[in-house]
Amino acid sequence: MQYNSLAEFLKTGASALKKGPIALIFAEDEAEIDTTLRHHLNTGFATVLVFMPEAFMLAEDVAAVAHRITYDTSVPDAAQGAVNQLIDAAAGQWMFYCYNAEYLFYPFCETRTVGEMLAYHTEERRFSMLTYVVDLYADNLDRHPDAVSLDSAHLDKSGYYALARPDPDNHNHPKERQLDFFGGLRWRYEEHIPAKRRKIDRIALFRAKEGLRLREDHTFNDEEYNTYACPWHHNLTAALCSFRTAKALKRNPGSTFEIDTFRWHNSAPFEWHSRQLLDLGLMEPGQWF
Repeated sequence: MQYNSLAEFLKTGASALKKGPIALIFAEDEAEIDTTLRHHLNTGFATVLVFMPEAFMLAEDVAAVAHRITYDTSVPDAAQGAVNQLIDAAAGQWMFYCYNAEYLFYPFCETRTVGEMLAYHTEERRFSMLTYVVDLYADNLDRHPDAVSLDSAHLDKSGYYALARPDPDNHNHPKERQLDFFGGLRWRYEEHIPAKRRKIDRIALFRAKEGLRLREDHTFNDEEYNTYACPWHHNLTAALCSFRTAKALKRNPGSTFEIDTFRWHNSAPFEWHSRQLLDLGLMEPGQWF
């Protein structure tokens, strides 16, 4: 299932959006495209759309089940533009977006599908889910100069914090149930990261509705969608384990020669299991047991 453009998909393949939850995956380079797709297919997404340049390769097994859309992912706000075009077409469906070499984990994902989790989340009258982008990086940059290695992936086990999110329209008072989260490589190497890109929170899971729009900072124009919990108790959160920042820091000429290794005293091998992320406080189950 291959489409030459997003416009062609919306014209001839939009019926695929009737089956959710829907994953949108944006391939910015060729790192781990196939494993990213397989991970989210195995997680239980009913429909997977992958946006990628025509020159990128896709393995036969995932090409047979994913909807490949030729798309220039190098332009500014490429993901934002595509997500916003698809929201109205998929109104009522749960959607998820990420980039290649990013992997969604949520509580008990080894034994429960993403559809089961979202069904419970919907019963709690929640229509979005906060995800923390947890940076992954290879343990040895000499062996893995692009900083990507599934077998030797590491993460930071501490160094995460949150600040109240100010509301400029309300004299800089904090927005209700909204926080800005920081940590990982964007915190440790903040001198190489623009200030507006240092946050690690992303509303990566959301229920589409007409008029909803994704903004440049990974928040939505409906402020309730940007909250981490409902008014009466804490809700589920998820983690998006991502090599994206490590790749960027090693690709950027301004930072690559200053980084010999991403490992430090608070690094730990990534176990590829939700229990580790729960134990580190990088996501929480809320009332879902």
